Formats: sequence, structure tokens, C-alpha cells
Amino acid sequence: MSDDEDAGFAARLARRAGRQYAATVAAYREGRADPPRDDDGRLRIICRRHAEKRAVALDEEGRPACFDADHPACEGCLEDVREGRVETW
Repeated sequence: MSDDEDAGFAARLARRAGRQYAATVAAYREGRADPPRDDDGRLRIICRRHAEKRAVALDEEGRPACFDADHPACEGCLEDVREGRVETW
């Protein structure tokens, strides 16, 4: 291969990698904006307090129905729900 062919090949690889990166970023943002829900519209989370999978409804303040303000695991879960970093199944 000549230097020109090498440069063209490298440019094509870089463009392909850029497109793949952009698609990955878009999928990540979409997942954060719309966390997984069950058929009844409940948010699917992994409960830190009870170490189990659950589907929970959110109240009018965006808290999971199982939320306990006095429990540190629930505080972390609420923060993750609000930030879009839900541990899901």
C-alpha cells in the first residue's frame, strides 16, 4: 500500500469509529431519558435496601413508592432515579 492509500484507509476507519461513538452516545442518552418500565408503566429498579429486582411506581415528587427517607440506601436510589442512573433489570 502506498502512503496515500494508508491515509485514506486510516481516514475511513476514523470516520467509522466516529459514527459508532455518536450512535453509542445517542443510545446512552436515550436510555437515561427513558428508563426501562414494565407493562404497567412502573420503573424497573434494583432495590439497594432489599437487594431485589422490583417494579415501582413513582409518586408525584418522583420518589419510588417504596422510598424510606430514613434509610441511606433509599436516599442513594432516589438520587440515582432523579439523575437518570437507575440500576435496572
